Amino acid sequence: MDSGNINRKARIIQAASITALVGNAFLAAVKIFLGFKSGSFAVVGDGIDSSVDVLIAIMTLVVARVISRPADEDHPWGHGRAETLATAVLGGLLFFAGAQLVLNSAMNLFQGTELKVPSALALIATLISIAGKTLLAWSQHLFGKRADSPMLKANAKNMASDVILSGGVLVGLGLSLLLNLESADSIMAILVGLWVIKSAVGIFMEVNVELMDGATGTGSYQAVFDAVRSVEGAGNPHRARMRRIAGLWDIDLDIEVKPNMTVLEAHWIAHRVEEAIKERVEGVYDIMVHIEPAGNLEDEGYGLTENSEAEEGK
Repeated sequence: MDSGNINRKARIIQAASITALVGNAFLAAVKIFLGFKSGSFAVVGDGIDSSVDVLIAIMTLVVARVISRPADEDHPWGHGRAETLATAVLGGLLFFAGAQLVLNSAMNLFQGTELKVPSALALIATLISIAGKTLLAWSQHLFGKRADSPMLKANAKNMASDVILSGGVLVGLGLSLLLNLESADSIMAILVGLWVIKSAVGIFMEVNVELMDGATGTGSYQAVFDAVRSVEGAGNPHRARMRRIAGLWDIDLDIEVKPNMTVLEAHWIAHRVEEAIKERVEGVYDIMVHIEPAGNLEDEGYGLTENSEAEEGK
């Protein structure tokens, strides 16, 4: 297990989390204060969304500490899945924030609550939000690529959604001020909430692949099979399984060697297979290669073979 990759990833996540924490705390304070001062429910809702982002940043700081811990008796595969669980929680928080915004705005709109046109302060708050969220989305995307972190990539998408969210608020405010349309702010708040819910569902769908030990394609399997074929003495890669742990690959597969080969010779072939896989597959967490004598055919109940990979790729 590559503890160096895990520790590097933890440091990047920590830096990303501090950046997001400071930036979102500032934006949340500005939007909530100016939202109340201007009488814009959409701006206040946008500020609440940024407050959720502050909680997410705190959560990712905790996750960075957890995933950097070495494997132990209770967690022999390490603590990397803490990031996956945190990503799922992130999706849940987004869904809750979006649903609350939709429900509260709908109640104001349809229950006869007295609505007012917001003041120009709301425009200032929204412009600050758009500029700030654009910078945060860009920084989280860069951090996510460097760490190959699904959690940071999901947070970058969240920030990008927030830019669109604030843009929608800006449109609603413009309609309210130019046309003196009291209901425009609440209508836009509902649309903003629906967008947040859509983003949350997208995050859930992505993280579900890792939680279920699934894969989004067979390209990585092809790289593993190519690696086996490049090693002299290794053949028939089968029962291959690949899963993600905190964005890194955990790989199991069987290979065949000559039946009369010594244990030491077979061991070194397996070692060379591991090295060949690491050269072709980026971000390998752990590899387990099981040796079998050539011709020892068994009914394989799980995993992929070269034939099944080729058939899926057609």
